[in-house]
Amino acid sequence: MSLAPAGPAPATPPVAAAAAPAGARPVATPAPRRRSRRRRAASVGWGVLAVLVAAAFAFPVYWMVNTSFLPTNLISGPDLHLWPDAFTLRNYETAMFRQVRSPFVPALGNSLQVTFLVLVAAMLLAFAASLAVTRFRFRGRRAFVLSILVVQMIPAEAMMISVFQMIDSAQLLNTVVGLGVVYLAGVLPFTIWTLRGFVNGVPVELEEAAMIDGCSRPRAFWKVTFPLLAPGLVSTGVFAFLQAWNEFIMALIVMTRPESMTLPVWLRTFQQATKATDWGALMAGSVLVAVPVVVFFLIVQGRMTGGLVSGAVKG
Repeated sequence: MSLAPAGPAPATPPVAAAAAPAGARPVATPAPRRRSRRRRAASVGWGVLAVLVAAAFAFPVYWMVNTSFLPTNLISGPDLHLWPDAFTLRNYETAMFRQVRSPFVPALGNSLQVTFLVLVAAMLLAFAASLAVTRFRFRGRRAFVLSILVVQMIPAEAMMISVFQMIDSAQLLNTVVGLGVVYLAGVLPFTIWTLRGFVNGVPVELEEAAMIDGCSRPRAFWKVTFPLLAPGLVSTGVFAFLQAWNEFIMALIVMTRPESMTLPVWLRTFQQATKATDWGALMAGSVLVAVPVVVFFLIVQGRMTGGLVSGAVKG
């Protein structure tokens, strides 16, 4: 009987360096716990910093509202009042009904009309211009985009005299249309540039896919592309609204009559050279000017979120 040659000896398993004693439990390393504690401490620190920054930005607004509810003798007194301990509505009554030279209601109407005109015209023109620049190729497209940046760099104070002469020659002084045209010329370059970025961020292949599914080009644009552009429209609309609502220099130049004043120019009437400034009425008027802005932002904030959600679904 022949014996087969012996093969290589099987490898023996490595011997453990040290055998754990019977019944001993594995000890967990404290590194994960330390990391979680550091993350919690960092998140708490950033949260406290965010609260402090928010409080620093919100305090002037709170001080304006608080001062509007204090009587005049407490506002100019030596004591500090962090809350309206002597609550009164007399400042709002003075701001709204006792300004004989420049009443509040006509100024509010002028601001609403100018803002609405600028907002609608800026959205329509900027939206059409951004689509033309982004979706189509034509001669002079780059020069047009560059001219938008150049116009945006020109300060408004450098054009005050020329703007006044142009509006005066067109007989549009002290009119909502004249001031709206001036505001539109200042708002339109930035809105076109901003909307161009939003439109350029939406791939054109989405429209082509919808057209393959049977949609026409206008239907594909309104059903697929337009919902994706809703946040951009809202963002630029907020800028146009704030620019037209808070502008002061051009309104002071174009609207020279008391009945034609806008709200920022109306606030200027509380400070006179021959009389002491009524700070209570001034703060009340500032609150009245800020309320429409807050209401508008609360409305469009929900629209912005809804635009983001609806733009992600093909309808």
